[in-house]
Amino acid sequence: MLERIVQRICGAIESAGRVMIVPHQYPDGDALGAATALAAWCSSRQIICTVFCATPIPYTLRFLPFAESITSDPEVWERERYDAVVIVDSGDPVYAGAEPFLSALPYRPILINIDHHPTNTRFGDLNLVVPAASSTSEILYTFFTLNKIPISAAMATSLMTGLITDTGTFTNSATSRLSLAVGGELIKKGADLKTIKRSVLSDKSIEALKLWGIILSRLELEPETGIAYTYFKRHDLEKHPVKEEEADGIANLLNYLSEGRAALVLKERDGGTVKGSFRTTRDDLDVSAWAKKLGGGGHKKAAGFTVAGTVEEVLEKVLAAVRD
Repeated sequence: MLERIVQRICGAIESAGRVMIVPHQYPDGDALGAATALAAWCSSRQIICTVFCATPIPYTLRFLPFAESITSDPEVWERERYDAVVIVDSGDPVYAGAEPFLSALPYRPILINIDHHPTNTRFGDLNLVVPAASSTSEILYTFFTLNKIPISAAMATSLMTGLITDTGTFTNSATSRLSLAVGGELIKKGADLKTIKRSVLSDKSIEALKLWGIILSRLELEPETGIAYTYFKRHDLEKHPVKEEEADGIANLLNYLSEGRAALVLKERDGGTVKGSFRTTRDDLDVSAWAKKLGGGGHKKAAGFTVAGTVEEVLEKVLAAVRD
């Protein structure tokens, strides 16, 4: 079954005159690692492709191959005709930020869905969804391997970035024997581990660490639900002039808490919305079920959502959803 679907997807992409690749909005290392690995493969086969992300990519991930060509310009959907649209690392086109553009197209491209989230809606004409995989990048490693597609050093760097991001550098519950084996193979194929480590895991500025200090100083434990939560607001970034993504990693850090059932980080965004990230290490909890109640999704031990409102309003919605 797996071999058949990866071959069908490979054939659909190779026969397409032009391909659109879409990682989810507010992308992380896995979303962009998967997207840029696909872009590198397309380039090696002279397949014309565009990588579109509905929001700008984090500066920490701009080292990725083909990252400089990723666009957030919505007009790219109108300027060209795409035979195939590949959405990676997203449970549905809405979360990817692609739904309004797909709905407005006067034609119907083949829609390809490659993802590892259990909450994925299987929205594609072709669906390669493997919830047991550590990351979408791990799935793409299998995709390339089964199709006998050589993995270049650039592709290996992209895939390793996704693998490291979603396994927490091979420390969280997504880590498996397969993910460790894939990581070893990617190093053999030339993955630039030094650059990944410097760009994704290191290089924290003094101002960034001060911001982390503020966020951690707000940490509270809600006794009824057992949720340990904290937050940051837009004015925190004005006080400490760093990129928003420099606060990323707090949710994973809270996995080390010995108190509470789960951790929650709320991040105020422009436009009156708040992004939430759940984490837990407990086997008897499924935080993706909570995220789903709030319009999001993810994995049993790591999930997220975005809700309109202030941090205070969204916190109340979250606690109500957990109590329900």
